[in-house]
Amino acid sequence: MMMSVRPSVLTAIHKHLPSFLPSIHIIQFQFPRGLIPPSLPPSLLSNEMDPNHTYFVDEIILEILARLPIKSLIRTKCVCKLWYNLASHKSFTQLYNHLSLKNAMLLLQLTHSSTDSTSSMILLIDHKRGVSESSLDFIKDRVKIRASCNGLLCCSSVPDNGVYYVCNPMTREFKLLPRSRERPVTRFYPDGEATLVGLTCDLLSNRYNVVLAGYHRMFGHRPEGKLICSVYDSGTNKWRKYVSDQDDHGFTHMNRNQVVFVNGSLHWMTQSFAYILVLDLSLDSWRRILLPEEMGCGNGSGNRVYLLEFDGKLSVIQISSVWMNIWVLQDYGKGKWDLIDRVSLRCIRGMVPGIFPISQGGDYVFLAGHKQVLVYQRKTRSWKEMYSVKNNSTMPLWFSAHSFRGTIFSCR
Repeated sequence: MMMSVRPSVLTAIHKHLPSFLPSIHIIQFQFPRGLIPPSLPPSLLSNEMDPNHTYFVDEIILEILARLPIKSLIRTKCVCKLWYNLASHKSFTQLYNHLSLKNAMLLLQLTHSSTDSTSSMILLIDHKRGVSESSLDFIKDRVKIRASCNGLLCCSSVPDNGVYYVCNPMTREFKLLPRSRERPVTRFYPDGEATLVGLTCDLLSNRYNVVLAGYHRMFGHRPEGKLICSVYDSGTNKWRKYVSDQDDHGFTHMNRNQVVFVNGSLHWMTQSFAYILVLDLSLDSWRRILLPEEMGCGNGSGNRVYLLEFDGKLSVIQISSVWMNIWVLQDYGKGKWDLIDRVSLRCIRGMVPGIFPISQGGDYVFLAGHKQVLVYQRKTRSWKEMYSVKNNSTMPLWFSAHSFRGTIFSCR
């Protein structure tokens, strides 16, 4: 099936075409299994071959559009009726999201240490497209990003404890979640800010969950060994709550930020680096995943360990003074870890104590420091600065950095 495209349309395509795409004359494409491109309405196709027009196979056009940034995709809606309706077509959104999940980015929420407020400005750092600026001002509240998953963000209100939002910063949609508790937050019930915040987003079922977990404690007392967990389900628009007996595992700021959703479960690294705490949402149960013994963590080794995702699998990055080791949980059921790369840190030796891995794709890793964001390209064994702060008024960049993937997903 062929589609006629006028020269003005070609100009629009090339204007928004990512520079990393090969020439459209030699582009190779393959649809993921189970994702079939939408059929084009016959009324939108040309019945006659006009020699003054350029013709493309429909599937090639879909492949090109599916690789555009979302903002560029929105701009192409003015080209024709087909492209206007394309972004809302289920088959195309599945294709678009499937490709987007492979492009892990780093998201920064810019905050200022001079005030108590949290800025709504965010930066998206793409290892190929560079830095783009966006904002969360469409929420109409001062918010702090608490979790990220498959294009959605979970944000908590800064002025109002216990108020949470889920938003898609690319489509600028958001949803104010119902209160997770009937009793207002007071000094006698000081659990307005959850110890752990998690977000799941299932792109196939079009449902998401928000998890708030914290240890119960009476006012003036240490936390008891009971972990209270509240789970919001977008399908029912309701919260469910359950209590489990759990020791206080201890979590640093980075541990809480780097929550990973794989295999239908949420994962957090504990402060001791001895194990990963897992919440299985299908069973509403907690369990542990042990780290590989070869890492030698939790015994005063001085190594730092961070939890990330790697192509849909659980990954751990271990940083010492001179090495960065990348581990991947290849067999989730058997707990089999593989060391897939060992990176020398000599080129950035002076930055190592204050740098943190935030996000990674198949062949690159984003790391954030106090004032800089670096990307390490595993294929070329090279480092590149992607972003740097020019003034002294910001908090450390790693403090508000999250892994992010841009998707077409409605959170309403």
